[in-house]
Amino acid sequence: MGDQVRVGFVGLGITSRSHFAVLEQRPEVALEFTVDPGVTEPPAFRATTAAHYRDLAEALDAHQPDLLVIATPTPTHVDLTMRALTLSSATVLVEKPLVHDLAALARLRELDGETDVRGRVFTAHHFAFAPEVRWAAEQIAGHPEWGPITRITSAFYDPYVLRGEQAFASYVSSWTDSGVNQLSMLARFAEPTALTSLHEMDGGASAWATCEFRSRGRTGLASLRSSWLTGESSKGTTLTLGETDVEVVIDHTANTGFAARAGALLAAYGHDGRTPRKTARHRPLYESLLSGAPDPVLGFDTTAKITELHHSRP
Repeated sequence: MGDQVRVGFVGLGITSRSHFAVLEQRPEVALEFTVDPGVTEPPAFRATTAAHYRDLAEALDAHQPDLLVIATPTPTHVDLTMRALTLSSATVLVEKPLVHDLAALARLRELDGETDVRGRVFTAHHFAFAPEVRWAAEQIAGHPEWGPITRITSAFYDPYVLRGEQAFASYVSSWTDSGVNQLSMLARFAEPTALTSLHEMDGGASAWATCEFRSRGRTGLASLRSSWLTGESSKGTTLTLGETDVEVVIDHTANTGFAARAGALLAAYGHDGRTPRKTARHRPLYESLLSGAPDPVLGFDTTAKITELHHSRP
């Protein structure tokens, strides 16, 4: 991408707010158009309103963006991504999860022979860019003497039970929404290799899964809990490096963390609280995407692996 990045944005729901908050802060970004068939008055971007369309094909007939962001319901992602790839030369950033099933992933793979899917399609795995996650990954990478990660326990709770059927319409299920976040975060620390169990409960409002991973040549197991049955958001992950009895504990709700061993504090991370959580994740995500050398966790190959794990049924 050049000095000026022309952006087209598809989908103006709640998720778009986190993207806009970051894109507005990047001086090289110009919002060229928005697309959403259900919106008649698009939001202002730096006090001005971009051209607005009800249909992506119509927008791409009038504009050629450098970056196209897709933040629509998951089942619409594959068709919109394929349209973006065939009707433009834009880099495409798709909200997670990239696709709703393995058949949709296969459709994108088949298109790779016609256009550069692997080089143009990226997924907004924002949890992998959370400040506490990046801090923990840096601590573990910087201390090889701590040994491999042998166990990971992660619990993601969201208060979506309060939204009733709207939660299922928007997010499908607890595992669909949170599982991809947990798996993409896991990829920041280790190499996930196989989903070994998955139990969806409460009509899809909660789930329990286990996933094998490789860390420094050793196999470990991650236990992943997700649930909407709570009144408030609460998310946390503990990484155990069993050979040296080191634990790295991160709180995704407070964006904090610490590392400890045998009663001794090894390192700690705090967050000033002035930056909203989602902004703190999307800001480094866009820095990486627009740098010219995007982090592999955003790339199609990593996304395909996460998608296969996410949709496998042990």
